[in-house]
Amino acid sequence: MKITVTGSLGNISKPLVEKLIAAGHEVKVISSKADRKGQIEALGAEALIGSVEDLAFLTDAFRDADVVYTMVPPNFGASEYRKYIAGVGENYARAIKAAGVKKVLSLSSMGAHLDAGTGPIAGMHDVEQILNKLDGVTVKHLRPGFFYVNFYHNIDMIKHAGILGANYGADSTMILVHPEDIAEVAFQAITGPFEKSSVEYVVSSEHTLGEVTAALGAAIGKPDLHWVEFTDAQNYEGMAQAGMPEEIARVYTEMGTAVRSGILWEDFKVNGSVTGKVKLEDFAKEFGKVYNS
Repeated sequence: MKITVTGSLGNISKPLVEKLIAAGHEVKVISSKADRKGQIEALGAEALIGSVEDLAFLTDAFRDADVVYTMVPPNFGASEYRKYIAGVGENYARAIKAAGVKKVLSLSSMGAHLDAGTGPIAGMHDVEQILNKLDGVTVKHLRPGFFYVNFYHNIDMIKHAGILGANYGADSTMILVHPEDIAEVAFQAITGPFEKSSVEYVVSSEHTLGEVTAALGAAIGKPDLHWVEFTDAQNYEGMAQAGMPEEIARVYTEMGTAVRSGILWEDFKVNGSVTGKVKLEDFAKEFGKVYNS
């Protein structure tokens, strides 16, 4: 098959491309970074350098593809983050229609069933709705949980403050996923039967933040590591002081309130299941190596 993959060589796209190439498929990879061209070609894929905000570029990139894998790359410089995400979704939809693509695998997010109150995830709700309106196109939305690898962003907090924390408590549930598990599900979806539009949850494990903190603390030799719940104001101020743009600090603080209330996981609890192979103890070993490197 001919497959166009967005997401450059990110945590999901790279292992997905490797799996597709190994299975003998013809793969094109979209990246906004020209310096990724050689790395993409080294995998055996064709590199397409351009922006997902460029409709003409996207249309050419999607043309002749049997399946397109879409994801919205982060843009922390966007002044209205939800609008940016939805705008990329609109571009994808227009390019898919213009290029005559019939099958789309869309990377969405846990919580995308909600249209508000979820920070950046509300933008993924918009993208799902936009793609669902495409006539004659089969769209499968993957809704992964919270990425294990997001905890790498907290290494400085651990080293400088000796804690982990956010604006939700140690008893808050986290539905977790490893990018490798997402890549495997994406590979199976692209190469398997693709006959009707649907939503599929991708989850590796389910734990409280207290359990996550204990596992990571043990892995880095800090058994006394503990989770601290910040207020929303403290969370926002901490992100802003760390250099995050105000809009990003705002939407991610709002996402934290959705974790705290549990609304992010409501639809998964009814319609999803834990299917991934990478468990918390596996990731804790990875985390330990990165922390000590």
